[in-house]
Amino acid sequence: MSTETPAPASSPSLDKPERAGEFSLDVEERSIVGAFHDWVTRLRTGDPGALPSVVGLVVLGIIFMQVSSAFLTRYNIGNLPGQGVYIAVIAMGLVFVLLLGEIDLSAGTAGGMCAALAAVAIFDGDLSNGLPTFMYWSLVVGLAIGVGLAVWVKAWSASVVIALGFLLVVTNLTQHLELALLAAICIGTAIGVLNGVLVAKVGIPSFVVTLALFLAWQGVLQFALAGRPVNTSNYDFWHNLTYGTLSPTQSWIFTLVVVLGFLAFTLTEALRAKAAHLTHDAISLVLLRGGLIALVGIVLTILANQNRNPNERSTLVIQGIPTAAVIALVLMIACTLALKRTTWGRHLYATGGNAEAARRAGIDVVHMKVTAFALCSSFGAMGGILLASSQSSASLDLGSGNVLLFSVAAAVIGGTSLFGGRGKPRDAILGALVIVIIPNGLGLKPSLGAQWQQVITGIVLLLAAAIDAVSRRRARRS
Repeated sequence: MSTETPAPASSPSLDKPERAGEFSLDVEERSIVGAFHDWVTRLRTGDPGALPSVVGLVVLGIIFMQVSSAFLTRYNIGNLPGQGVYIAVIAMGLVFVLLLGEIDLSAGTAGGMCAALAAVAIFDGDLSNGLPTFMYWSLVVGLAIGVGLAVWVKAWSASVVIALGFLLVVTNLTQHLELALLAAICIGTAIGVLNGVLVAKVGIPSFVVTLALFLAWQGVLQFALAGRPVNTSNYDFWHNLTYGTLSPTQSWIFTLVVVLGFLAFTLTEALRAKAAHLTHDAISLVLLRGGLIALVGIVLTILANQNRNPNERSTLVIQGIPTAAVIALVLMIACTLALKRTTWGRHLYATGGNAEAARRAGIDVVHMKVTAFALCSSFGAMGGILLASSQSSASLDLGSGNVLLFSVAAAVIGGTSLFGGRGKPRDAILGALVIVIIPNGLGLKPSLGAQWQQVITGIVLLLAAAIDAVSRRRARRS
């Protein structure tokens, strides 16, 4: 008897593996109508996104148009970026921490202290001479420890940045303005690593850690300045960070780079996803988004390139996109790419959504927390530098007062959740615009006292927090 086994029936998947694309996969192409339906669905399920902040901007704009006819003038609108860029930058750093459901109350005073160190370095020409001896060596040793802590938690990028700051300080290269400002950001990174280690490794609640350091950095700042504020308006590069503008030609180049870069990036992403048989945006949707951004960019650039000097008799011409707006947009784009297009960014969202589930999935939660705090304090240092530029001085209270409160409020008003897991860098810019428009509009009506700013800002923040809480409740029910 034959024991020969009959040949198995041919399988389409074995005979023609190249036709795997014919299987039922998730190859949905999202059209313009589909994108609109997705947006409506997100609203219904408790994710309002940037809608509340955009509505808030429109409502405040309408109100202040009635308060003063000067509100929508080119000069007044052109001043908004310089008035609020430091809030936007600090808030952008806070988004990383808020995504984890944590908080950093020291970002404002830490940033002010870092900016003060930069001011001392360029004013005295040498940090070792400008700072008390004990404080100088504490800074050097602290930076060295910061490198060690960053290596310990495998925050390699942070360790490189802190090591760079260490070299700039010990080699006296901080006598040069640009390098002094770079060193200030590196010091901010070291502070963030310390915050992250105390929270993630030691287990101290972030509220307690950063509240303690909020107070400590205020004292360190006053030690550094030794009771003498440093005038930053004498340094053109520093002064122009908030008061400078691009030339009309540079403004058009910047707009074209941003618009064409966005269009090329989104179009490439859609084509790659389509080729890989994954869900992707239709070309019409990509072009619509690019067209809207191009329209907004062109209109704003045309308006920015007109003379904004309100004094018609003056020969001074103020035109071009404000440097502060360029800084905010470039940082927002970089942060968005880091959060949306990198493994680190996806892990950060996952950790904020559920830290225990992220740990079980193999994500290094300690590493994520330390890097988030490191970025937060780095952005705090940049915000402190911009605040000193805005005030034309590294003052004795730089970064204290309402700076941190307004920055947290900006992130929350923009749409970042206080409970973690939801937020985008754009939220910081939208929220900062809301925060800045309030005192700007009220200032155009001298009869309205400064106390109105506090009341209105508080109400807006309360509404944003309420929307966040209601949205999360609806999301849990859906």
